[in-house]
Amino acid sequence: MTNVTIYDVAREANVSMATVSRVVNGNPNVKPTTRKKVLDAIERLGYRPNAVARGLASKKTTTVGVIIPDISSTFFAELARGIEDIATMYKYNIILSNSDQNKEKELHLLNTMLGKQVDGIVFMGGNITEEHVEEFKRSPVPIVLAASVDLTETIPSVNINYEQAVFDVISMLVEKGHRKIAYVTGVETEPINKVKKTAGYMRALEEAGIAYDEDLIVEGDYSYDSGIEAFEKIDELDEKPTAIFVAADEMALGVIHGAQDKGYSIPDDFEIVGFDNTRLAVMVRPQLTTVVQPTYDIGAVAMRLLTKLMNKEEVEDQIVELPHRIEYRQTTK
Repeated sequence: MTNVTIYDVAREANVSMATVSRVVNGNPNVKPTTRKKVLDAIERLGYRPNAVARGLASKKTTTVGVIIPDISSTFFAELARGIEDIATMYKYNIILSNSDQNKEKELHLLNTMLGKQVDGIVFMGGNITEEHVEEFKRSPVPIVLAASVDLTETIPSVNINYEQAVFDVISMLVEKGHRKIAYVTGVETEPINKVKKTAGYMRALEEAGIAYDEDLIVEGDYSYDSGIEAFEKIDELDEKPTAIFVAADEMALGVIHGAQDKGYSIPDDFEIVGFDNTRLAVMVRPQLTTVVQPTYDIGAVAMRLLTKLMNKEEVEDQIVELPHRIEYRQTTK
């Protein structure tokens, strides 16, 4: 079937195209009988108003692009939910794309979204490079980063203070008497890890007068499987740690199960702390002590910030930092 146009509807209903347009856009200045005639014609022909064409007339498509590393990750799913709910509240539609944390794909998706005439973009990615920042600055529409660190702090963003959050966890473990604390990181080249989280780990050790031991840092990639592999490496150490901090909940579940499979008991043999407080934290036994990153709120606040920027409202602070805390459960004593 060919695309039904507004012209076809006008002909079918025997009215002008302007009248059809008024009905479609909810203009009240249409006689009820005429409105019914047009709506009947729309239904008969299966006409769908073209958002892009409508957008060309109004210069707004009321569509927002969301670029996300992986929607199947619990963390990003919760973020996307926060974005979606606020978008719906402000009557924006969403185009959601997975970037797989691949730089070429991220930049390609960005340009595809702009080609679709979106009014704004929420971007999530672990590695915001200078190239990303240049592209973002060139964008004709506002862009907000959610749970993603831009070290230049030039692009509007919503995060927590990752460095402080990790510092708080390690300091808490030190206070409980731990001197050997392993750290399972996310991808080490990402600024969120290299510059923020790892810095928090180092600062806490330094303030506690504990020597840094590179054997205690194991790199993962946020996945469950990489948590299992990370524990295998930790288990091979001559001097085992007594506590393990893991940079993401899903990876922490891998660490817990890896330890349990080898016959260890949590928290007796190792106290374990995760990061994010996704719903996985309460699906594991023992339940996971973790850093509460208000995931849903980060998505919601990022979308709200974007609506303000799209409407050219005055925004006092474009770099938003939400509070974090530690939720104590059973993987710590």
